Amino acid sequence: MSLMEAQEWELAWWNGAINTFGEEAKQITYAHRMGLVNEPRDGKWPVYDLAGRSVVDLGGGPVSMLLKCVGGNGVVVDPCPYPDWVAARYQAAEIDYRVEEAETYVSPIEFSEAWIYNVLQHVVDPQQVVETAKRQASLVRIFEWIETPPNIGHPHTLHADELNDWLGGEGTVEFVNENGAVGLCYYGEFPL
Repeated sequence: MSLMEAQEWELAWWNGAINTFGEEAKQITYAHRMGLVNEPRDGKWPVYDLAGRSVVDLGGGPVSMLLKCVGGNGVVVDPCPYPDWVAARYQAAEIDYRVEEAETYVSPIEFSEAWIYNVLQHVVDPQQVVETAKRQASLVRIFEWIETPPNIGHPHTLHADELNDWLGGEGTVEFVNENGAVGLCYYGEFPL
């Protein structure tokens, strides 16, 4: 699997990022398991209050959960060249958007948190993405699918024991079936 093949598959799957409801619904499941608290306000839902924290979302794609956040700042790092309007949307939301691989991302600042959700199956080197998160933040929040067979867009099968090793702690393993998110997952919060 080459990065180009995986990105082409991912871009085709997103189909221009026009109808993203299904993936955004799944994010409600991811966020809850990652320890984020939904605090609806002003008729908006979901809303996650960062309370002044900074976040780097590694692999956030065209609809990062940062778009549902208030009270903080963030950066989305994703290598896929999504349509120009995705970058404009992030800019309008005052979210820094970096089109680059998470494996090699370096920021001069340390973030309060790094978020990894439904991304490690897609990348070239999942362990290196976790290392980036650990290097860039003092807390890693993660939600990943495990024991899922690989395909062209998901070249890796992740296992709880390797994630525990990479993160230096023990995550929770659970079968979920809600908001369109179905499968065996691994999640947790890992302070560094």
